[in-house]
Amino acid sequence: MTLVRRTSSSVALGATALLVACAPPPQAPKSGGPRVKAVSLAEIGLDSQALDRSADPCVDFYQFACGNWIKNTAIPGDQPRWMRSFSEIQKRNEEDLREILERLAASGATADERKLGDYYASCVDEAAIERGGLEPVKPLLARIEQLRRVRLVERAGARSGTSAAKGKGSTKGKALPETEAPTQVAAETLERLIADMHRAGLHPLFSITSGPDDKDATTMIAHADQDGLGLPDRDYYLDAKYADVLAYYQGHVAAMLRLAGLGADESTRAAEQVVKLEKALASISKTRVERRDPQGMYNRIDRAGLSERSKRFDYQAYLDALAERAQYPTLGVTKFTKINVTSVAFFNGLNTVLADASPEELASYLRWHVLHGMSDALPKAFDEEGFRLVQKITGQKEQKPRWKRCVASVDTSLGELLGKSYVAKRFLPESKEDVRSMLKAIRDALDKRLPALTWMDDATRAQAKAKLVKMEYLVGYPDRWLDYPFAVERTAYGRNVLGAAAYDFERRLAKVERPVDRGEWYMPPQTVNAYYDPNKNQMVFPAGILQPPFYSPKASLAVNLGSIGMVVGHELTHGFDDQGSQYDGDGNLRSWWQPDVRKQFDERAGCIDEQYAGYEVLPGVKQNGKLTLGENIADNAGLMLAYMALTAMREGAGEVLNAEGFDERQQLFLSLGQVWCSKQTDELTKLRAATDPHSHPRWRVNGSVRNLPAFAEAFQCTEGTAMRPKTSCTVW
Repeated sequence: MTLVRRTSSSVALGATALLVACAPPPQAPKSGGPRVKAVSLAEIGLDSQALDRSADPCVDFYQFACGNWIKNTAIPGDQPRWMRSFSEIQKRNEEDLREILERLAASGATADERKLGDYYASCVDEAAIERGGLEPVKPLLARIEQLRRVRLVERAGARSGTSAAKGKGSTKGKALPETEAPTQVAAETLERLIADMHRAGLHPLFSITSGPDDKDATTMIAHADQDGLGLPDRDYYLDAKYADVLAYYQGHVAAMLRLAGLGADESTRAAEQVVKLEKALASISKTRVERRDPQGMYNRIDRAGLSERSKRFDYQAYLDALAERAQYPTLGVTKFTKINVTSVAFFNGLNTVLADASPEELASYLRWHVLHGMSDALPKAFDEEGFRLVQKITGQKEQKPRWKRCVASVDTSLGELLGKSYVAKRFLPESKEDVRSMLKAIRDALDKRLPALTWMDDATRAQAKAKLVKMEYLVGYPDRWLDYPFAVERTAYGRNVLGAAAYDFERRLAKVERPVDRGEWYMPPQTVNAYYDPNKNQMVFPAGILQPPFYSPKASLAVNLGSIGMVVGHELTHGFDDQGSQYDGDGNLRSWWQPDVRKQFDERAGCIDEQYAGYEVLPGVKQNGKLTLGENIADNAGLMLAYMALTAMREGAGEVLNAEGFDERQQLFLSLGQVWCSKQTDELTKLRAATDPHSHPRWRVNGSVRNLPAFAEAFQCTEGTAMRPKTSCTVW
């Protein structure tokens, strides 16, 4: 669940008294009231075996909803985390997609079916990958070596006052081969090489893609962003608490370079060079909190502004190479001029980084990024070494089976083509309409909530209402499917990966300076996720997340609202969180709030920040309240809106459900708790605390219910308990 920006046993009898104390069985209905129908938790889509009835829901609701699930669930060896919702759905999806792909690999009838089958077959054919060795990346590695030699000649010429074309000056012990003609050596440039590495799906130095112009959301422009790191975040290079990971990373880089043919001493020295250069990039990179500021991320300097910063990197030549060297010219990548950069300081700082990097250091860095980015398409030794870094960072015990990684690879490269088969297998047409009815109820809940916000004036309220009216909802799958007109070879996985990456890269850049396509999706339909796009003012709910336990046509309304309904409310609220509220109903980054209203909003958001910053995810490791602020606001409001929708949709019902002592309000909250039942390794918990804008699952649940008075009423929590504090936080 994301705000899209460019750039989831036995019950002790003794616990019954506790349950009754907090949640008494419903009383007999008054005359004329609704009938009460007794059902089991399983019948309505909840898991009675997950509950820890020894826990007090008013003290730790997450433990009450998930305690036995956590106790009895083991994290699979090939996963760093397991969740009752995301992971279980993903497991089913993987099995479905594997069945589809293996069938198509054996007997695909149409051209599209054969393309899917051949891509998958090439990925699982480890013998062919082994035989191919470094063949897929040899052209890039050769060009990196050529660039190193060019730069050595240039540097030697500059020192001696001679032209680089006059000879082969000092190369620090690595003289140019006598057979290498100077004209060939001089042909390579850093700008052309970086352009082609970006086209290959690699991201040295920086990255570039397309997206709507924040100040004119009808038009696509290019967005250039900081990038170029091999570790998950800048802090891994700059914060001493990650020193052990950084040291391991340096050894890992050396090991990969040795596999590529460098000697022991040379690979050790090269790894030091890689870490040195990446540390320099990290030092000029924005923090993740800084990247949450939409105004700070918008710097429309265009081609001319980039050219002014081309002291060490010729951006004009780079941008020209993107168009001139296109592998798919029919897409129409142009020599565009409209460019936003997410950080002017980063692109200014690149000059210093490149000035300080020797030809050998730059070559080591570029070689590493080729091997790092392509490791799963190279022989097993590279693949296994690549996983060791994942293992160190996440605590995952075992590499995923090859077939799972190949399903994921097809999903990445041919996502919507694969999605057609998934939708036909797993998504019922009636589900789309059912979800739309919940969408409408939750939207109506926010519409009714707006007049009750005493901190919002009428002018701002009118603008908020207008934005809500304009918000669009995309459910299930796109109306128009993407095409993938690139070649796929059955026995050349590495070339398939590079071809797919090039096509996707050029497809995105071809949109620059063209109108925004409001029908395009950023996720294929089998994805277990959802998102809100502030530039399009759209919520998108792929078929992949519209599966049990997030959504089931067999589940009760209360249960569906507590899970997918909360997700809907969450994504809707992203249009009004600390980031989304800076975009108007047309998707433009524009200040539409009255200053005093914005001040009061910020004060309420500050309460959420402070609340979540106090939560520990591990002893001594707390959440970053500012990094998670938007998601926390969305969680809190999403739950409130789901509850309001339940109240509205069940008003006047002739029959209500009682599930093993839980009324419909309590069922909604239990559903919320149980979709976030989760276990993860300590390593992943630390990683996510540093990098994930979402809070730990325990606090996504407990942090939200403690701020909603309806929860305390439903479970009869006394004031002063953890889930009913004397003071709480409310934004929306």
